[in-house]
Amino acid sequence: MTGPHAYPRLGRRDDPEHHDQHASRDRREWRSGRQRISRMVVGVAPYAMLAFAVALTPLLDDAGQRSVLGAVAVSGLSAAWMLWMYTLHPAWRSRPRLMGVFIIVLLCLMAILVLGYPWFGFFSFTAYFYLFTVVHSWRPRMAGVVVVAVLAGISQAGGIAQVTVAHIAVLSGAIAVNAVVACAFTWADSVSEGQRQQRDQDAAEIAAANRKLTASLAENASLHEQLVAQAREAGMLDERQRMAREIHDTLAQGLTGIITQLQAAERCGQDPAERRRHFDAAVTLARESLTEARRSVRALCPEPLETARLGEALTAVARRWTERGGVPVQVTVTGTARPVKPEAESALLRTAQEALTNVAKHAGATRVGVTLSYMDDEVVLDVRDDGAGFDLVSVRDAGNIAPERAGGFGLCVMRQRIEGQSGTFRVESEPGFGTAISVSVPVQPCGEPAAGSAPDAVLAATAQARG
Repeated sequence: MTGPHAYPRLGRRDDPEHHDQHASRDRREWRSGRQRISRMVVGVAPYAMLAFAVALTPLLDDAGQRSVLGAVAVSGLSAAWMLWMYTLHPAWRSRPRLMGVFIIVLLCLMAILVLGYPWFGFFSFTAYFYLFTVVHSWRPRMAGVVVVAVLAGISQAGGIAQVTVAHIAVLSGAIAVNAVVACAFTWADSVSEGQRQQRDQDAAEIAAANRKLTASLAENASLHEQLVAQAREAGMLDERQRMAREIHDTLAQGLTGIITQLQAAERCGQDPAERRRHFDAAVTLARESLTEARRSVRALCPEPLETARLGEALTAVARRWTERGGVPVQVTVTGTARPVKPEAESALLRTAQEALTNVAKHAGATRVGVTLSYMDDEVVLDVRDDGAGFDLVSVRDAGNIAPERAGGFGLCVMRQRIEGQSGTFRVESEPGFGTAISVSVPVQPCGEPAAGSAPDAVLAATAQARG
């Protein structure tokens, strides 16, 4: 699968980032609702409990042992302190030191009220709300909770006016019960808060990882598209090179042979038999070139290999070349024939055809030898002639330079074709002593990939681009 479909875009419901956003929104909504309820309770309950305790003062102090005005005065001071420090200035709630002062003063006022009027324990209990709202560090919160628990125990024991063993026991029990319960609740809330923060941190890390994953998927999709585009371009380039080699091996060679035969016929002068022989050879070459062109269009293997093995195909090619040029070619096959990939066989046959064409065009040879040798791990093809030869130094590494500088396209094509099959290409020549071309390709079963070949994914993409 290519293009953007190779990395399918996650649907809205399957997108992990969408799930993270949905979960984060749910957590924010739940916390927002909890905070609204907490603000409502903290904003109303202390004033309500304080007013309730003040209302109880004349009812519970019917003996007149306590000053109602004193309770009202301290209660008014407490209400003013809460109103000024907390209710009217919500921005101060995020300032820990200022809130610490607020809590300490408020606890002192509550202690005065509870010690003088035990029923103000209804009011002192609301200090828990402030502690859990504005004190976020668990140690200061725990200290404040212990103080409130002591005030609650004193209130429940009826104050500290009586100093008896029974009263001290009741007071101690009440303080202990309140302290244990309040501290346990505070500790549990602290653990829960830590877990919540850890969950938030984990959720943030997961969200960041999902964002990176999404970015990586998008980057991979882009890289995949670039790879497919490069593979398509490489496939087009390979196809153009293949077509260039096919045209050179078929039409160009055939046309060269036709021109050679017609020129030879023109030089025959008044010898009709010799002229006819060259004309017949030119016609035969034209027909073979037409057949080969049609076969190249169908992108099949070379025609001689369709009905014969490599050695037999080389013999047939050499026989036809001898009939056209009159130069004898000796074909020798050594070793036990082994299965070779069709592409490698085609490369060897094309190389032999190109070498023979070069002999006919440039060498002026009187004898040519073609040897096909089957080795244990490779197949070697040698084409030697006793022609004019050439200066090898001037065209060294001919396959790596421009054809016009290498004396033609043939050597370059032969080298590219053989090296494309992971083979080797060598040329030996010297002016006046002929030329020898030796090539070899590895023996490899048809089903195995060639050594040094591209990865399967790139090959598949290239094949698809060609298709």
